[in-house]
Amino acid sequence: MTRNTKVVVIGGGYSGVMAANRLTRRDDVTVTLINPRAAFVERIRLHQLVGGSDDAVVEYRKVLAEGVGLVVDSVTRIDAAERSLALGSGGTVDYDYLVYAVGSGSADPHVPGAAEFAYPIAALEEAERLRSAVEAAPVSAAVTVVGGGPSGIETAAELAETGRTVTLVCGEVLGPYLHPRGRRSVAGRMTELGVTVIEGPEAKVTAVTRDAVLLADGRELPSRVTIWAAGFGVPDLAVRSGLSTDALGRLRTDETLTSVDDERIVAAGDSAAPSDLPFRMGCQSAVQLGPQAAETVLSRIAGERPAPIDVGFAGQCISLGRRFGVFQVSHRDDTPKKLHLGGRPGAKLKELICRSTVWQLGYEARKPGVRTWWAKDDTRREKLTRVASETPLTLR
Repeated sequence: MTRNTKVVVIGGGYSGVMAANRLTRRDDVTVTLINPRAAFVERIRLHQLVGGSDDAVVEYRKVLAEGVGLVVDSVTRIDAAERSLALGSGGTVDYDYLVYAVGSGSADPHVPGAAEFAYPIAALEEAERLRSAVEAAPVSAAVTVVGGGPSGIETAAELAETGRTVTLVCGEVLGPYLHPRGRRSVAGRMTELGVTVIEGPEAKVTAVTRDAVLLADGRELPSRVTIWAAGFGVPDLAVRSGLSTDALGRLRTDETLTSVDDERIVAAGDSAAPSDLPFRMGCQSAVQLGPQAAETVLSRIAGERPAPIDVGFAGQCISLGRRFGVFQVSHRDDTPKKLHLGGRPGAKLKELICRSTVWQLGYEARKPGVRTWWAKDDTRREKLTRVASETPLTLR
């Protein structure tokens, strides 16, 4: 009798769910998804949770294939030699192949007082705590958002639209990814919402106190609620498990997403660093990398050579409250074009993208392996990997 191959996926986010669903293509594969929460979190809606317009949660039965076993727990260590996982509950889980899709979270701020007095927003529990803090503060109380990327922009706009007094501290520039035309559109909407935008060389936070944010130029901004949206970090599970990572802690892999240490471990999503050239963190890359990580595993099970990854981008969508948004169109290599869609059409497109992302997960659950129409950018990736092969790698 043919023995079932046990594949375990760590992480139930966009990438992990897509990988788990794609793995159900084979009847002789047992798929287990380990995730610390019993429900799927729509991270791209966490700013809406803070603003009170969405709970950012979807039941796994809507996005996860019936054949996938869900274990609600955390993984504390990977024993690659024994192909075993230690769980937070004290148990262990064995595997034949492992998909490492632990995602990303709030970066360590490394700013005095930020960890103590500022509210991060990258995880469900963090967003829920922030929402409670916002609701407890008077509407007139000063709110400061630190971070000029999509998370900071969306959170600032969401709260300003509810009547909050919001200051957005961007660092060097508002929306660094955006083309200047798209950036002007965002800045114009922020002005309409009454958001005070602080950017430039001196718009750097040097300290956070219980009721203020201090900047490099000496300014002190009163702040009843300070929100930290300045970048993402990744869990340190790979580091703690003795696996090779890049400087941020992402698992180092080759172009098939296979760990440089062990061909039985494959990474996907924000926690993967293929050829030390990781993709921009976000669901757009995650929903592509998840299925491709699964295909690498399925190829190895079949005794075939895995294909290299092929990920392309369409742009970046930013909501500016519930009624306005900006979609920054990009080249497939994730560099912005001049073209952007703003205003109400931009908001409608952002909502469509949010809904379609959940739809993609459910579609993969129902018809694993059918969807293959993502944008492709293999030409530029090949060029980058050639450059990387001539560059010394930093290990930890």
